[in-house]
Amino acid sequence: MSDLTIMHIDLDAFFVSVEQVLNPELRGKPVVVGGRPGGRGVVAAASYEARKFGLHSGMPLKTASRLCPRAIFIEGSFARYREASRKFMAILADFSPFLEPAGLDEAYLEVTGFESIYGSIYRMAVAIKERVKKELGLPVSVGIASGKVIAKVASELSKPDGLLEVAGGEEASFLAPLPLAKLPGIGKKTERKLQDLGINTVGELAVTPSSILKSHFGVSGEVLHRHASGIDDSKVEPPGAAKSISRETTFEKDTRNRLFLKATLRYLGERVGAELRRQGKQAKCVTLKLRYADFTTITRSYALRQAGDSDQAIFQTGAKLLDKALAVEQQPVRLIGIGVSNLVASGEQLTMLDSPQRLAQLNRAIDSIRSKYGFTAIQTGQTLLLKDLFPESEEGYTLQTPGLSR
Repeated sequence: MSDLTIMHIDLDAFFVSVEQVLNPELRGKPVVVGGRPGGRGVVAAASYEARKFGLHSGMPLKTASRLCPRAIFIEGSFARYREASRKFMAILADFSPFLEPAGLDEAYLEVTGFESIYGSIYRMAVAIKERVKKELGLPVSVGIASGKVIAKVASELSKPDGLLEVAGGEEASFLAPLPLAKLPGIGKKTERKLQDLGINTVGELAVTPSSILKSHFGVSGEVLHRHASGIDDSKVEPPGAAKSISRETTFEKDTRNRLFLKATLRYLGERVGAELRRQGKQAKCVTLKLRYADFTTITRSYALRQAGDSDQAIFQTGAKLLDKALAVEQQPVRLIGIGVSNLVASGEQLTMLDSPQRLAQLNRAIDSIRSKYGFTAIQTGQTLLLKDLFPESEEGYTLQTPGLSR
């Protein structure tokens, strides 16, 4: 058993909860964030009222619409959720400097010894819940345990808007009766393999010899055995620097229209370039992602001779990769995306284009205008093609982005 005390703090139905704060009339109703009913995207988040009908994240919107015709479907806004997440993490950082974000809507806090400040760790968790509710209007669930895995299970079991503490020494007995799927790290494939071995609960997993699990799952089998036994010594780690930046979207209808594909690619590339510059990074690699009508998905990458952060360099590279891909495969395209990787700190490297200083000044001017007046306040002729096809807001065009992750 670990000597640490760790909290897992998780915002409940995060995207939906943010929308309900902005529009209180949505509270208590089946709400889906992710796109229009019957659209080509997937459910990014569903309210608990919608979940009663079987709706869940990752479900096709068409399926969600069929299961719950009364549901209210919302396009959603990643910019709003990112801002709410930033405020959420800032609140948590006020309680402990040992913070590890695990996504937009969840984080781990190491709170060992903090009972001397708050009276108890439980009271500290109550204070966190109350502050998040007061300042952001968002419900949050908290799990407290000696390790990250057990704390995450506890927060999940306490949902919605709950708080559950697992006492030291009771980790194994707490986990034992739970179904396998409740243990982080066990997906559907692993669950099926374990069930084939006659293992159906976390407790049964814990009493299975580690050697048997290792023979079937390799090193991960030993990790599963330790976690099922309530043993987890992993530390709360601060977030590392992003290794890549990408944007992608699923089309309402599959398309072969090259002008439309390149217009979308240009827009996505501009979003990637803006984020690169915001982070003070340059990229050495550009990657194109395509998903065709039969769901075949490909990625094609190109290593740049010199690191850069310009929209033009990103788009030109992506467009060349697109042309090559379309010359080989004649199927309509269902999804397109572009990303950059091998990130380095911005320096004085030359970009792929001439007049790097002038280009850098132009990028800064464009970023400044968009920051003040909205992303679509200044556009290239290419992206204007999207104006009549996608809804527009201060944050830019509302594309159907899988998982609403961009």
